[in-house]
Amino acid sequence: MSAVPGALAAYRPELRPSVLISDPLLDGAATVHLIKDAETGNSFKVGAKEHFLIARMDGERSLAEIGEEYAGAYGRRLGDAHWQQILTMLGAKGLLSGNPVRKAPAVTAAPRTLLRGTLPLVADADATTARLHRLFGFLLAPWAMAPLLALLVAMEVVVTVRAGELLLAVRELFTNPVLLTGTAILLWLSTALHELAHGVVARHYGGQVAEIGLRWRLPFVIMYCTVDNYPYLGRRRHRIATAVAGAVMNLLFLLPFCALWLFAPLDDATHEALAALLLLGSVQAFAMLVPLPPLDGYKIASQLAGATGLAASAGGYLRLALRRSPEATAYPRRARIAYPAYVLGTVFVLAALVAAVVAGAHHLLTA
Repeated sequence: MSAVPGALAAYRPELRPSVLISDPLLDGAATVHLIKDAETGNSFKVGAKEHFLIARMDGERSLAEIGEEYAGAYGRRLGDAHWQQILTMLGAKGLLSGNPVRKAPAVTAAPRTLLRGTLPLVADADATTARLHRLFGFLLAPWAMAPLLALLVAMEVVVTVRAGELLLAVRELFTNPVLLTGTAILLWLSTALHELAHGVVARHYGGQVAEIGLRWRLPFVIMYCTVDNYPYLGRRRHRIATAVAGAVMNLLFLLPFCALWLFAPLDDATHEALAALLLLGSVQAFAMLVPLPPLDGYKIASQLAGATGLAASAGGYLRLALRRSPEATAYPRRARIAYPAYVLGTVFVLAALVAAVVAGAHHLLTA
């Protein structure tokens, strides 16, 4: 017996080639998939059952065949009304081949003012990133990345061991306006490279960069790089690599300055300025890995947990669990592990930061 009654049984729906579908993600107590049309920008969430059907719309399977698979997996058959509802929804969003393309409503950008705004720097951000990848993509090969990461670990061991000396150098740096300005410029350049690194690594794994530009909230001016399809990169490790790329770039930027500080014959002022740069640059890199939104560390934590809206979902679950609400037991086992783990990990990181600040202040006051 056909799993799809009526005239719809023979229909072979096909998603547009530009449709992207994410891995299963925790969203509160539910498991969802993100779906996006990369061409139009339309995006939405669907549950596991809807994903089961949509992911099989490849133009080869008929609705009858998809319905048979669904009945085998979920123990029930869908009638014409259900199919009509799903197909109408996909058609309305322009996700099926043969349907008119329906672009997402344009988002009105906030007006650009002297105090705040954004400014795209290149006409085609994806092409710019592609050129950068052709020049520097070889560094992402294991034979190149492994020794670079080893050097970064060695550098951070030195920074940790000599943190007291570097902290005093930071204090001295603030008494020298010229060297302070130079250090600030270098740290800003490091943030620009941080953003470009996200784009280059995303491009390496098949991502697309939508925009590269400047964002200012005076007195702060930063560079940004928007990876349009980050949640849809092929593998979780690719998404984690894209998120961590910025911090790694910050540390790679410091390597030549570390070599100068350790081995070059420098005057005292320059030597202390390089020491301060090493400490401030390392703090800058690791601060981006704190697992709080919207930092890179939060994106990494979300990927490790396999969740969307991780902070809100974890907070909601813990409120239920602390009240011993029966609703907490309805969460899947993976959520009951991931959400508390995220909260405990975040508390541990923040406690470590507070301890480091206290230790640094004590050192400065007693040195």
